[in-house]
Amino acid sequence: MGALVPLVLVLVVTGGRGAHHDTLACTQGLACRLLDPDVLCGMEPQGPPHGLALSRLRLEPALRCTGPGACSPCLEARLRLAVPRGTGAPRIPAAEHGGDAARGSPEHGDPSAQHNTSGVLLLAAHTYTSSRCVAVEVWVPIGTVLPGQLLGWVTFRCFEAPLGSELRVMAYTTHGHWRLSQQQRVPDCSWPVAQSAVPQCQAPRLQVFPGPKEVVIEVQGAMPGHSYTLRLYHNQSHGTGGPGRVVTVSSNMSYSLPAEEVLPCLCLQVWLETQDPLRATLCPFSHDAEAWQRLWAHSQLVLHTKAQALTCSLSSPCDLLAELIPCWQPAPTGPCQALPSLQYSAMEQASQELGGLQPHPNLCVQVWSHRQVRLSQCLRDRALPGRPDDILLLERHGNGSLCVLEGGACTPLASFTSTGWGQPGLLEQELRQDVAMGQCRQIWHHENSTAVTLWACPIHQYQRARWVLAWMGVLLGAACLLFLLLLKKENIKGWLKSLGVNYSSEAPLRGQRALLVHAVEPVAERAACALLASLRPLGLSVMAAPGGGSGAAAWGPLPWLHAQHHRALRGGDTIIILLSPAAVAAAHQWDADPSPGDVHTAAPCEAFAAALSCAVPALAAGNGRYVVARLEALVPVVPPVLRAAPAFALPTETMGFLQALAAPRWGGRWLEPYVAAVAEGLQRAVGE
Repeated sequence: MGALVPLVLVLVVTGGRGAHHDTLACTQGLACRLLDPDVLCGMEPQGPPHGLALSRLRLEPALRCTGPGACSPCLEARLRLAVPRGTGAPRIPAAEHGGDAARGSPEHGDPSAQHNTSGVLLLAAHTYTSSRCVAVEVWVPIGTVLPGQLLGWVTFRCFEAPLGSELRVMAYTTHGHWRLSQQQRVPDCSWPVAQSAVPQCQAPRLQVFPGPKEVVIEVQGAMPGHSYTLRLYHNQSHGTGGPGRVVTVSSNMSYSLPAEEVLPCLCLQVWLETQDPLRATLCPFSHDAEAWQRLWAHSQLVLHTKAQALTCSLSSPCDLLAELIPCWQPAPTGPCQALPSLQYSAMEQASQELGGLQPHPNLCVQVWSHRQVRLSQCLRDRALPGRPDDILLLERHGNGSLCVLEGGACTPLASFTSTGWGQPGLLEQELRQDVAMGQCRQIWHHENSTAVTLWACPIHQYQRARWVLAWMGVLLGAACLLFLLLLKKENIKGWLKSLGVNYSSEAPLRGQRALLVHAVEPVAERAACALLASLRPLGLSVMAAPGGGSGAAAWGPLPWLHAQHHRALRGGDTIIILLSPAAVAAAHQWDADPSPGDVHTAAPCEAFAAALSCAVPALAAGNGRYVVARLEALVPVVPPVLRAAPAFALPTETMGFLQALAAPRWGGRWLEPYVAAVAEGLQRAVGE
C-alpha cells in the first residue's frame, strides 16, 4: 500500500540571484530530482496532513565555479528526514537500499515504481529585493519502518550570497507540522579555499617609487583580463573631501603623480571591479618631511572679527596636530609676545572662537606645530578700535597689581619706561587712572576665570602733550638764538653754513647699542669688521662677539657670550646675528636636538653655538630685539631655528636692515645717505 508523502522545505537566504548551476543529491534509500529551478514562491504543494518529519538542518560553506579561479561563495543546505512518531509508516527493506539518486523514478521506466511513494520539497531563497524558489521531488521505498526512524539526507547545492554576509534558512513541512530554522554567515576571504578561487579575494599590491619631480605608483599582482580601479584620496577624520582621483586599469600598470600633489594624508586604494571586493590600501607619505612642508604651504589661517569677537578658521587638505596661540605684536617686524593662559587646539574646517578675545590691531594668531610657528595672521590692517602704539597691561586680581607685557616679560608699572620717556614709573599714575576710568579697552577676560585681565591702553595722548611742550621749548630757543644772531649780521652766513654741516653730520642711531654675533671664520670676520666700520658713523655702539678680546679668552665663549647677551636683553639693545656658512652649519647642528651627553665639537663654530644657546630660547619666547643679517652671496636661506626674527639679505636689503636697527626712532629718509656706504663695505669684505 502506498501513500503520498508531501513535504515542503523553505530556505531563506540573504544574497543576490545568480546563474542557476544548482545540484541535488540524496543519500542511500532516497531518490530525488529537480522539478523546476524557478517556481512561484508562496505556492505550497497540496497534500495530506501527514508526511515525513524534519529531523535536522545543516548549512555548510561551498563554492560555485564557472571556471578555474572564477568562483563565488555559497552555502549548501542539508536536510535530514525521519518518520513521525505515532504514525504507521512504510518500512524500508534492507535489500532495497541503493545509492542511485534517480532510482525508482517513473521517468526512468523502473518497473518497481509502483512500490515507491513520492513527495515534493519546495526550496525558497529570499533576498531583500528578490525571491527564488525551487521545486524538488523525492521518492521513498515502500516498507514498514518504525516511528522516529531516520530515512536519509536531501542536499541542495547551493545558495549564493556576498562574501561575509548573513544567511538565514527555514525548513517546514506541509501545513506547518514541522519547522526548522538556522542562521549562518557566508565565508569571507579568510577562508583558505576562497583565497585562491574567488576573484574578490585576490586584491593586487601597491608599490610606490618617489622621485624629485613625480611619484610612480605601480599596481602589481593584477589578474589578466580583469578590470581594476585605482583611487587616490586624502584620508581625513572629518571626511575625504570628495571622491578623489579614480583611474581604471586592466592589468599590471604604472601611474605617475606630480610631486607637488603629494601630501602626508595622500592614500591609495585598488580593488577588482566586482561586487563587494577587497581593497588594498596604502598611505605611504605620512612621515615624508617634504610632504609636510608642502602641506603647510597649502594650509591657510583666516581671522574673523564679527560681533566684537575674534574667531579664526584653519583650512588644510590633511588633519593637523597644531595649537592656536594669540600674541601681541606692536611693530610689524618685531617679535610677537604670546598672551598668558591663552592656547587653543586647532580644529580644521571649522570656525572657532578664541575664548572672548576682543579684536585689536596689534593682535595676531600663530599656528604652532612641533615647537615651530607654521602659520601667522594679524589684524594690523583691519579697521578696528585701538592704535598700534597702545601698550598691553595685565591686571592680576586679588592684589590689584598692574604690569606691562613687553619684551617677553611683564614689567611692573613702577619699573616701566617707554622709549623717550626718561625715568621709570613716569606713567604709572596716568595708566592706573585710565584703567580705573575705563579709558583702556579690555582685550581679554575669561567668564569662568577671574585670575587676570588684559587691557590695551593708549599713550599717544601723553606723547602728544609732551611733544607740544618740547616743541614750544625748541621754538623759544630758536627765537632766542635768531635774536642773538641778528645782533651780528655778519655772522649769519657762517652760522647757516655751520648749521648745514651739523645737520648733515647728525648720527641717526646715536645713543643706541647693538651686540653683533658671528662665527669664527675669515669671511665672517671681514664682514663683521666692515659692519663695525660702516655703522660707526650712524652713532650705533656695536660690540662684536666673539671679538671680545681678553674677556672671551679668560671666561670661555659660553659664559662670556651669556653675560653679553643678558646685558643686551636687559638694556633693550639690538642683537644682530650675522649668518655665514660656518654660522649656518652651527645653526643646523644646534637644531639637530642631540641626545643627552652628545656634545658637538665643531671647533670653528663654538662661539656661535654658544650664542645660539642664548638667542634661540629668547626668540621662541618673543623676548628681545633680534635682527638676522645673512651674506646673500654665501647663505641662500635662513635656518629654521632663526626664522622668528626679521631677516635681511646683505648687501641687497641694506635699507631694510638699517630701518630695523633704527625703528621706530627714525624714518627711512634719514638713513638713505648711509645705505651705499654700508653696502659697499660689505660687498668689498665678501669679495675679498
